[in-house]
Amino acid sequence: MLESLQAGITGDATITVTPEMSPPHLPEKVLSTPTMVRLIEETCLESVQPHLDENETSVGTHVNFSHSAKVVAGEAVRIVTEVTEVDRRRIEFVTRVTCGDRVVSEGTHQRFVVRY
Repeated sequence: MLESLQAGITGDATITVTPEMSPPHLPEKVLSTPTMVRLIEETCLESVQPHLDENETSVGTHVNFSHSAKVVAGEAVRIVTEVTEVDRRRIEFVTRVTCGDRVVSEGTHQRFVVRY
């Protein structure tokens, strides 16, 4: 891990929801919770990867998110993450997903730095 891995690192991604991101059992094409979690994890991963050594990456170890608003296919979500704590190899994030002025999700996420 590099010394630059510390609290305050942010991630930001804007993704347009596609019909493939919807649960197959719903008639309306909306963002599924598993897809939303994947997008949050990817944003966290991408934000800290530049602060890791070449033979390191991070893996998700804990998720705690709400999913409180519907996002239909064609709408864009914005995922914003921030590192709030680095404790040895554990990284803690606070996360927020919005769609326009609607809050879609808020929560926390933990990742752990591993060597490969």
